[in-house]
Amino acid sequence: MEVEDGAELCFPQFPNTSCRKPSSSWPQTLLIYIVWFCISLTTVTLNLLIIISISHFRQLHTPTNILLLSLAVSDLLVGLLLMPVEVLRQTSCWFLGDYGCHMYAIVSVIIPSSSIGDIVLISVDRYVAICDPLHYPTKVTARRVQFCVCLCWLCSISYSLLYLKGVPTQPGGYQSCYGACVFFYDNISLTVDLVLTFIVPVSVIVALYLRVFAVAVSQARAMRSHITAVTLQLSVTPKAKKSELKAARTLGVLVVVFLICFCPYYCLAPILLTTSIASIVIPMYYSNSCLNPMIYALFYPWFRKAVKLIVTLQILQRGSCETNML
Repeated sequence: MEVEDGAELCFPQFPNTSCRKPSSSWPQTLLIYIVWFCISLTTVTLNLLIIISISHFRQLHTPTNILLLSLAVSDLLVGLLLMPVEVLRQTSCWFLGDYGCHMYAIVSVIIPSSSIGDIVLISVDRYVAICDPLHYPTKVTARRVQFCVCLCWLCSISYSLLYLKGVPTQPGGYQSCYGACVFFYDNISLTVDLVLTFIVPVSVIVALYLRVFAVAVSQARAMRSHITAVTLQLSVTPKAKKSELKAARTLGVLVVVFLICFCPYYCLAPILLTTSIASIVIPMYYSNSCLNPMIYALFYPWFRKAVKLIVTLQILQRGSCETNML
């Protein structure tokens, strides 16, 4: 590897194999660190509040909220692990070694894959709640949802190990120089990943939500024309149905934001080796983990109430877990 005169190397003792240090000026690097730190801290804080809220208050132990809890855990890990490591990888030399790079690659597949799986499960949950409300309590139970969540994480771990099994772990086996953490995938691997973690899940999500919104519109018209009892077959009260429709709209916003954040990453995956593109697409990809809890704060009154109780330390009082949150 030839190095330009005057270029700073990550490992000066290996001039022929060392990568060059990133050429960004220190003010620019400092600004990047500050922005990433703020986003990471916000992501961790908001998702931690969701995890505490759903875990602590018994009234929030519903099947839908179990799925939101799983999504919050994956979003928390994005802010706690992936964001800090990614900013170091983009702005400085990689000093964590080949093993550290390999582990980062595995984790960076597991966590987003589990998030995508949770979004699919949330879509299925809303589909059953709106399209088959009479059998929803028997079909979607807390135990079944917990099983599906565990299966989702297990599949994400298994997929990451299979997807990355061909990545070399020997020193320098996956990169052209020392001091960088870069993986090169063949077109077949990229295509398989695109299909399994984006095209198929997004197709399922879009199909389910199109059906959900079609049914929601018909039910809203039925309620306005005072024939709710006939249309819904006396399955639920109008008030309960209104709550379900509101939840479907909220989670619909969640899905739209998910698509906006994830689409650029997967559409540009084959050319993400270009640093200028990666520096824009990857932050957008990870920012979804920060936006999700903001959506809850805007649309879920129980989350705002839970945050107030947590911040004021009222959850430390005896019997606080029985607080009415709805």
